[in-house]
Amino acid sequence: MDTRTAPQALRIERVRDALRAQGAHAALVPSADPHLSEYLPERWQGRQWLSGFTGSAGTLVVTLERAAVFADSRYWSQAEHELAGTGIELVKVNTGAASHYIDWILAQLVAGQTLAVDGQVLGLALAQQLRAALAPAGLTLRSDLDVVQAAWDERPALPAAPVYEHLPPEAAVSRADKLAQVRAAMAARGASHHFISTVDDVAWLLNLRGADVDYNPVFMAHLLLDAQSATLFVGAGKVDAALSERLAADGVKLAGYEQAAAALAALPGEARLLLDPKRVTLGLREAAPASVSIIEAINPSTLAKSRKTAEEAVFVRQAMEQDGAAMCEFYARFEAALARGERLSELTVDEWLTAARAQRPGFKGLSFPTIAGFNANGAMPHYRATPESYAQIEGNGLLLIDSGAQFLGGTTDITRVWPIGQVSDAQKRDYTLVLKGMINLSRAVFPRGTLSPMLDALARVPLWQHGLDYGHGTGHGVGYFINVHEGPQSISKAVPDANMAMEPGMITSNEPGLYRPGQWGVRIENLILNVGHETPENGQFGEMLAFETLTLCPIDTRCIARGVLNAEEVDWLNRYHAEVRRRLAPLLSGAALDWLKQRTEALV
Repeated sequence: MDTRTAPQALRIERVRDALRAQGAHAALVPSADPHLSEYLPERWQGRQWLSGFTGSAGTLVVTLERAAVFADSRYWSQAEHELAGTGIELVKVNTGAASHYIDWILAQLVAGQTLAVDGQVLGLALAQQLRAALAPAGLTLRSDLDVVQAAWDERPALPAAPVYEHLPPEAAVSRADKLAQVRAAMAARGASHHFISTVDDVAWLLNLRGADVDYNPVFMAHLLLDAQSATLFVGAGKVDAALSERLAADGVKLAGYEQAAAALAALPGEARLLLDPKRVTLGLREAAPASVSIIEAINPSTLAKSRKTAEEAVFVRQAMEQDGAAMCEFYARFEAALARGERLSELTVDEWLTAARAQRPGFKGLSFPTIAGFNANGAMPHYRATPESYAQIEGNGLLLIDSGAQFLGGTTDITRVWPIGQVSDAQKRDYTLVLKGMINLSRAVFPRGTLSPMLDALARVPLWQHGLDYGHGTGHGVGYFINVHEGPQSISKAVPDANMAMEPGMITSNEPGLYRPGQWGVRIENLILNVGHETPENGQFGEMLAFETLTLCPIDTRCIARGVLNAEEVDWLNRYHAEVRRRLAPLLSGAALDWLKQRTEALV
């Protein structure tokens, strides 16, 4: 491919034209929208449209001479393939080093030059970090230039899907009670007003859901709270009259989506505005009058949302049972088809597994695109088969399947690895070391308030002992019929902060992995719930927590190198499989039930 005529190259040139026209010298294009969402509506997929790199995370920087995408190890293979022939460089960064591109920018620009970024999608905390780095080098940050808009003539419109209500019994806490909880936290901070942009916080707080983002039942909106009332800034026509009346009964009025900045600008000068600098953009922060006092702290809703109530946990367990039963039906069908010699592909996995889930009560959709990677494709943590590029499942090797669903009573996320044909000793060793790490974290007991990154090493130690590791985090928070990724907790190598403290009710993934590029990948994932744990010391050394494993699906024992597991690990696995069988058997019959019984036989 001639890099000069590649679509991405032509788009990058349009960005450069916009920079020259405005007297700027570089543009930063983050993977972000006005809500700093992880998953973006098409309108804000500017980084992907400009570069051709389709990974869910990454940053594009364009100067007048060079263009580079910054991506972490989850996406290196994917980015190398997608950027080939575009003239855009891949800069590999370590997972968690999200602002590595700042150093690159400093190396490309000279004093007196300007970096442009759209302040409407630039996080306030990142803007503060950028300015602190650019100023000593004599560089200017300009936040009023949207180069994506300048280059993208046919940019998609705002999403227009309707908003609907998450209702009892699954919505176990009322909207009024949630609003009261957040207002109490505002008062404790001395805030008279609070502005929320994070779409899953808004959806959780108001018991509303939508379909503006694929796989995440959220909608584009901002929310402004004071001590008595609230204003929801949402697209016209997205909330019908009946729902509008119910919202009004709880003191929530509607305003146009585009009116959020004006409402901030109209705040009284004596207002004390609570903002989360990691969850609000520079553009919206700058809309508030200079006389308004800004209180920077995490959104109270982010903390509250992460702590599922006992009533919600009941529905989550039910959702896990339905999800596990669907997976048993899928795997029974899939293995029978393989045995008959049918020609199956990675696309078959997505089609059949989605169909099995769709038959289950409370199913609302997938929680993320299904990852089905056979052999080398499984070595790419965020691989996705497409009709243009996929593998047949034939011969020998490992099939990695990472999938999940949205149910009215919870969100699921599970990864399993299955043997196809003969599995080598090396593959069994890798699989078993990953399993040891997953079991090690599953069995953890720790003081309440432990910062979640401190637990990360528990899953890595069995791999580290053999000189092995993986580039992604071990665990992310999981929502309640909402985003499959949420915070604030993160079991990872992230630099911890006080908001990452582990509290009862948090749901987190447990997913260590091991990837051998070009060969195979292993990842085994369950979701785990923070629960209280009694000790012989009866709390003399503080309250202790442990993990309840929520996910219910067999872990294939045919891939295990039996001599690598110790007696305690075998006991954990056998007890887990007994629980899986006990809870899923009543939901299954026929071949699926037979498959469950076979795959949950005790390991000796």
